[in-house]
Amino acid sequence: MFELAEYIGIIAFTTSGFFVAVRNKLDLLGLLVATFLTALGGGIMRDAVADKVPFTFSHTYPGAVVLCVVILLVLFKFHKRNSIENKPFFILSDSIGLISFSITGAIVGIESGFNLTGVMSMAFLTAVGGGIARDVILNEVPFVLKTGFYGTIALLIGLLLYLLNIYYTLSLTVITVIFIASLALRIVAYYNKWAIPFR
Repeated sequence: MFELAEYIGIIAFTTSGFFVAVRNKLDLLGLLVATFLTALGGGIMRDAVADKVPFTFSHTYPGAVVLCVVILLVLFKFHKRNSIENKPFFILSDSIGLISFSITGAIVGIESGFNLTGVMSMAFLTAVGGGIARDVILNEVPFVLKTGFYGTIALLIGLLLYLLNIYYTLSLTVITVIFIASLALRIVAYYNKWAIPFR
């Protein structure tokens, strides 16, 4: 389950990172750096916090998956399209990445014996860490800090998985239901412009 969620997240965040790089008119090196950071950065941070060898550094497939997805996106000329970030395909891929990485982050936190704060932090860090790193090198305010219902979903997933694990009800079926429900929530929140009020 962990590896499945990990690869779904990598594919989805590779896609969204590619679109952000194209929007910023980066050259090939810049595109690859931004894409790899988005897809793999959060997982590397997660594993470093958990004192584990990063999944990306011990498995060949994550990097290969990123390269394959980038090549496919270029071959299908997605980089030639305008305003792709507001299109349903971008929103869907970014949301899938967010939820998949939130789940893997929470699972690593649970397996590492972290408390509630640790599990929620791991879910959040895995889901948004790569995007924050990418936005920082692009000199932009990180996307997660501009919308109130993006990182919130990662925290909710971490909280839910932690509680379910305490009561021994965490299973593949339950995680699948959480994935689908969280994806629906993210899409509804995006199109209804939900946000946590501040002022």
